[in-house]
Amino acid sequence: MKALFFFSCIILYPLSKSKLTIEVKSIPNEKGNIFIGLFRPKDDFPIFGKQYIGKIISVSGKKMSYSFAELAEGKYAVAVFHDENKNGILDKNYLGIPTEAYGFSNNARRTFSAPSFKEAEVNLNSDLAISITLK
Repeated sequence: MKALFFFSCIILYPLSKSKLTIEVKSIPNEKGNIFIGLFRPKDDFPIFGKQYIGKIISVSGKKMSYSFAELAEGKYAVAVFHDENKNGILDKNYLGIPTEAYGFSNNARRTFSAPSFKEAEVNLNSDLAISITLK
C-alpha cells in the first residue's frame, strides 16, 4: 500500500520545473525575426529545426528577452540568430560564414565552426536568466 501511495505521488507531483529567461543583446536593427533554439544534450545542437523547443519573435528593439517556462531541470544550450530578411534560415556567404548576427549561451564562440553543446551548456536547477550577445 505504501508503494502505491509513493508512485501515485510521483505521477501527481512531477519533478521540479524551472524557467529559463534569455536576454538577446546587440540586435543589429529592428528588421525581421529572432530565432531562439533550446537544445538538450540529445538534440542536434545547434541545428535549427532539430531543437527541443524553438521560438520565433518579431524584432522590436536592440535588446529583447524571452522565457521558456516549465522546463525540467537539467542541461540545456541555446542558439539564437537574427533573421533580418525573414527567410527562415541563417544566411551565409559562399564560404559558409554567417552574414546574419547569431550567438550562443555562455556567449560561446569558435573561429571556424559552431561551439559544442558542452561549451554552450547551462545547468538549469532553478529559475535562471542568461544573456546572449549577437555578433
